[in-house]
Amino acid sequence: MISQLPKWVEFGAFILALVAGYVNAIGLLGFDHQSVSHLSGTATLLGTGVYQGSLQNAFHLVGVLLSFLAGASIAGFLLHGFTLKLGRHYDTALVIEALLLLIALAFLYNEQFIGHFFASAACGLQNALATTYSGAIIRTTHVTGIFTDLGIMLGALCRGEKLDTRKAKLFLLIITGFIFGGTAGAILFGMFQFFSLIAPAGVCLVIAMIYNVYLRKAV
Repeated sequence: MISQLPKWVEFGAFILALVAGYVNAIGLLGFDHQSVSHLSGTATLLGTGVYQGSLQNAFHLVGVLLSFLAGASIAGFLLHGFTLKLGRHYDTALVIEALLLLIALAFLYNEQFIGHFFASAACGLQNALATTYSGAIIRTTHVTGIFTDLGIMLGALCRGEKLDTRKAKLFLLIITGFIFGGTAGAILFGMFQFFSLIAPAGVCLVIAMIYNVYLRKAV
């Protein structure tokens, strides 16, 4: 159950959702209006692109999909197992995410769509940081499943079942973080364009350092 998750999960989920919403906003506001934090829309565009015969666009979209997969694979290599617990290489994964975002910045600044690949890989890596544990699925780079789970919980509540308040709180924090991240991304993109990606990269590095210090004190 969600009650078995460590207390630091709420803080981490909120910050990571904020980062994802921020990065996705920049992708959507950029020169190619490309979503990078989730793949449903990208997969749909790929299907329509194949029908329309746009090979270059199809290559771009396939690259975004495979990059997200590659990022998740990096997390799978570093964070073997399906439990959230101290001692795993979350700090290493976050440092890699920061580097991927900075590489994305370099390409996107020059209006090269390859930058979307690195941004998507960063999101795929981040999404894989939070894994399934005791029946609780936590995703920080998109909120469709979160809204679905909340809807199920509300329906069950109307039926008379007890509301899992901690689970609801966690889901609301993720939604809030993603929306606020999108707002912050839009504001800073308007001011600094793609240089605004420095902010989420910096956040990832700060979280990695905090985790590392916390881990050393907890051991």
